[in-house]
Amino acid sequence: MSKPMTSGMPVVTVIGGGQLARMTQQAAIALGVELRLLAGSRDESAARVIVDTHLGDHRSLPDLRDVAKGCDVLTFDHEHVPTEHIAALTADGVVVRPGAEALLHAQDKAVMRKRLTALGVPCPAWRGVSTADEVAEFAAEHGWPVVLKSVRGGYDGRGVWVCADLAAAAEPLGAGIPLLAEAFVPYTRELAVLVARSPHGQGVSYPVVETVQRDGICVEVIAPAPDLDPEDSAEAQRIALRIARELGVTGLLAVEMFALPGGGVLVNELAMRPHNSGHWTIEGARTSQFEQHLRAVLDLPLGSPAPTAPHVVMANVLGGADPAIFERYIHVMAHDPGIKVHFYGKEVRPGRKIGHVTALAKEGETVAETRERARHAADYLRSGS
Repeated sequence: MSKPMTSGMPVVTVIGGGQLARMTQQAAIALGVELRLLAGSRDESAARVIVDTHLGDHRSLPDLRDVAKGCDVLTFDHEHVPTEHIAALTADGVVVRPGAEALLHAQDKAVMRKRLTALGVPCPAWRGVSTADEVAEFAAEHGWPVVLKSVRGGYDGRGVWVCADLAAAAEPLGAGIPLLAEAFVPYTRELAVLVARSPHGQGVSYPVVETVQRDGICVEVIAPAPDLDPEDSAEAQRIALRIARELGVTGLLAVEMFALPGGGVLVNELAMRPHNSGHWTIEGARTSQFEQHLRAVLDLPLGSPAPTAPHVVMANVLGGADPAIFERYIHVMAHDPGIKVHFYGKEVRPGRKIGHVTALAKEGETVAETRERARHAADYLRSGS
């Protein structure tokens, strides 16, 4: 049951009960901010730790209106709330951050690409497609492979198809969903920039990080991105801050990018919330991404994004065949007392993100050595080896 808020501090409603909301609760405790949650069930990650949890459906306007009553600001754990419902809440007088107009660019890839192109932001060549002929025409201009993406709803590799030829495009074309075709980018690595922007226009950027993907899932983040040209780093931060300003983002904005072989970057995806690429900031930055998001949506002065170590590595812990995770803590903690372990209160299933570990560089330690520490901890927690 929900308890009435009595502290006199701001109440922030979070839509979505995943691990992002769970980790935001940790930051809220220190700030004295009260979190209220809309979750689908009591078993969801954040619902296990947030007292004021309302059960409901993020696609239901009545459920959204109910959980928004009396809150100071409403924000999101994910981008799946219908745009028209967000607009309706705003019309009701609810302070929603980010608002519907900004969030649409993280919900709809076609809208995002059109706007970024108009702003002159570097992006892959793209076009909306719905038929094999249109895909073939795009490939004739830009070459194979062609990347097809669902316009809405894709994440963690879902809704993305790298098609070597027209036959490979048959599956997504037959799914009956709006699609975007993008030119395949021969990138050298993937980068991400996390920025925050407050309603009165203050903005800060965290260091550019390198993200390592496996099977469409981010498995490792290195902060800052090793050996990145300082000009490319500064340009990536400028691009991310400009996008936040031009789209009217309030809160956090994660901008995923491709680093190009000859230098420079292209923007791949946007997310307007705390992001997997920013989990390292809990221990690795003066202000974690979760505290920063709360500061931004409440229009508080933003905190310092400065790192606390020369380099930091975060490794996601994916579920394995053996669910007895806790039995393996003793090895990880004894082997490397500097490793920080975070678990999300999720049932262990093979391949599922169930937590992450963070390693801060020791004195004189190389990036490769810090990566090995994080990898060892994540692998051992997953499988005991």
